[in-house]
Amino acid sequence: MRFADRLNAATRDSLLCVGLDPDPSKFPGDWQGDARRIADFCCAIVDATADLAAAFKPQIAYFAAAGAEDQLLRVIRHIRAKAPQVPVVLDAKRGDIGATATLYAREAFERFEADAVTLSPYMGFDTIEPFLSWQDRGVFVLCRTSNPGGDDFQMQRLADVDGQPRLFEELARRAQTEWNRIEGQVGLVVGATYPRELARVRELAPTVPLLVPGVGAQGGDAVATVQANGQGSVLVNSSRAILYAGRQRTDFAEQARAVALATRDQLQAAR
Repeated sequence: MRFADRLNAATRDSLLCVGLDPDPSKFPGDWQGDARRIADFCCAIVDATADLAAAFKPQIAYFAAAGAEDQLLRVIRHIRAKAPQVPVVLDAKRGDIGATATLYAREAFERFEADAVTLSPYMGFDTIEPFLSWQDRGVFVLCRTSNPGGDDFQMQRLADVDGQPRLFEELARRAQTEWNRIEGQVGLVVGATYPRELARVRELAPTVPLLVPGVGAQGGDAVATVQANGQGSVLVNSSRAILYAGRQRTDFAEQARAVALATRDQLQAAR
């Protein structure tokens, strides 16, 4: 099954992507500060939210910094067992050329068995192309990110391109056209903190899947995000607001579920 088909099936009843950014310093109770509990913590969140999530997005840096790549694989396999219909997006933001890009693709799709991966496009299409050899997997390319520093380059105009589009606009155009050799294989990352630009991306790339971080702790508005997206395929990510809703409590998973449920319902209502 193509990634786009899996994504469309997963988003019929939910647009919520649950980000897995496990920070042991924020773990509850006796687990606090214990990196050996990363998989236990994430699996508890998965169990509590699997029926609410359209996708899970583990951020690889939180695992790698603790030497916990084996725990990441355990978490992904737990997702497969608990919710086999829910795609896994590996948030790695890789961006390199040639053989290195090919190895990063193998890391994402073979070692960690992800359905999709986030990529940085700023070295050009040859950093993306090796990932497209896995025709049943997807990529989400950074386009208009939620951090303030995204303005440094993404909002700059391209003087040598007709119409002088901003860089993020040109990325959206390319994702819609020459990069998407298999429909829906290439998606874009657009921050919820910039709904106006999100609407512009959707105008330029009407059929491209979007991954939208920034709802929750970063201040993005869920309703504005869904309205700006229109009818296109979209995953709206929330990480810290869900993970650490009950960080001081032993029922942290139940608290995470409550926030995930409220966010899922808010997104559905806006839809």
